[in-house]
Amino acid sequence: MMKRIWALFQARNLEFLRDRSTLAWNLLLPFLLVFGLAFLFSGDGRPLFKVGVVAEGAADTPVDVQLHPFLATRHVAFHRVPAEAMAATIRKVGRHQLDMLLDLRPGQMHYWINEASANGYFLQQLLRADNHPALQASSVRGEQIRYVDWVVPGILGMNIMFSCLFGVGYVIVRYRKSGYLKRLNATPVSATEFLLAQMLSRLVLVVLFTVVVFVGSHLLLHFVVEGSYLNLLLVLVLGTFALIALGLVVAARVKSEELAGGLLNLLTWPMLLLSGVWFSMEGSPEWLQWLSQLSPLTHLLEAIRAIMLDGAGLADIWVNLAVLGGMSVLFLLLGAWLFQWTER
Repeated sequence: MMKRIWALFQARNLEFLRDRSTLAWNLLLPFLLVFGLAFLFSGDGRPLFKVGVVAEGAADTPVDVQLHPFLATRHVAFHRVPAEAMAATIRKVGRHQLDMLLDLRPGQMHYWINEASANGYFLQQLLRADNHPALQASSVRGEQIRYVDWVVPGILGMNIMFSCLFGVGYVIVRYRKSGYLKRLNATPVSATEFLLAQMLSRLVLVVLFTVVVFVGSHLLLHFVVEGSYLNLLLVLVLGTFALIALGLVVAARVKSEELAGGLLNLLTWPMLLLSGVWFSMEGSPEWLQWLSQLSPLTHLLEAIRAIMLDGAGLADIWVNLAVLGGMSVLFLLLGAWLFQWTER
């Protein structure tokens, strides 16, 4: 028995070592993750407070410290807010997602805080100290959004992403490697029929399990859901389909399960870090926020959180829906065009 085990052990090791592409991914991916995390999250530490600032100037320029002495306060992250986004930003102050909003435009000189927020109270005391130029105060009321209310869409989105990418990409590669696709190619079934069946099967399963998890968790934790449940379901179906189509692109030609796993990990980890699964991308560099918009998971989570936390309707999230729809069509066409039944 031990001889057979040893023979299988050697054969599996040789198979892995002779697959150069798989070996390269297993060596490079950990380095990419370590250096990527070190680069993205290195710095002097996280600011204690987050303050939005409405001021004159281009939206992509930093806030001018000369506008008000308070802007020179250390350990406070000041973020420029467009004037047209003030209403949405005031709602964030009310929900404790932002500690303070300053309007430093000429003739305005106003600020908003939530009186129930400890951070808002301390910022107000700092603002009033040291004879700073007076600003007119306004109070915003609202219930605090719990971290669980904010993070639940991220957790569900992460589970959807893994289920879609690995459930389609990894399985089809295994079918190809085992010869199942070769045998299936001898039947009247076309590639389009096979791919649609795979995608619809995964879509139904992922949506069903996600709904069950959401309902069960909602009954126990009572999430904040301001918007329509039907809109949530529509976003869930569209976002799930986009991620399944992305998994199809990976599986279209890859021959090795190990290489498929490496490629899928290369897709999933950046999406986990940049799509707002665990933390908001607000306040991060603009180029990083722009990069996050290339991920279907970002648009899925943005749409779900807008419906749950802000009561947004379909007209409010049409950009996210359009991007998810466009990505679905693009990935589906690309995957179908690249698809191979057998290894070549």
